[in-house]
Amino acid sequence: MNQFLSFDVGAFILRLSLGGVLLAHSAYLKLFVFGLPGTAAYFGSIGLPQGLAYLVFGLEVASGIALIVGFHTRYFSIIIIPVLLGATWAHLPSGWLFTNTGGGWEYPLFLAIIAFVQASIGDGKYVLFSQSFIGDNRA
Repeated sequence: MNQFLSFDVGAFILRLSLGGVLLAHSAYLKLFVFGLPGTAAYFGSIGLPQGLAYLVFGLEVASGIALIVGFHTRYFSIIIIPVLLGATWAHLPSGWLFTNTGGGWEYPLFLAIIAFVQASIGDGKYVLFSQSFIGDNRA
């Protein structure tokens, strides 16, 4: 098989993609666009504790960085799934398409599924840190 079309390259691209999206939604969107106080206010407006916004922000940043460098990939993939399912719940009233006002629920649900897949397959071999927290690096 072509070396580019391999398990390890696929795991690497998946890790970079999911990690990049998590960083974009935390560091860029929550921190620089809405601000953490604005994000906390949004959490409050949908019935969640405002302080939860800071925890979500921290988990998204930590998971994004960990996934990009391949540090405890399975662990961080698993712990981000509830955050992504919570985002799915928050976007349910907006409907299916993420382009709808308020964003739709299919995008965060897709990310939750991708996080599950990443947790299932592990790091792959292209990592800065080679030890995985849960199981070995390969399925």
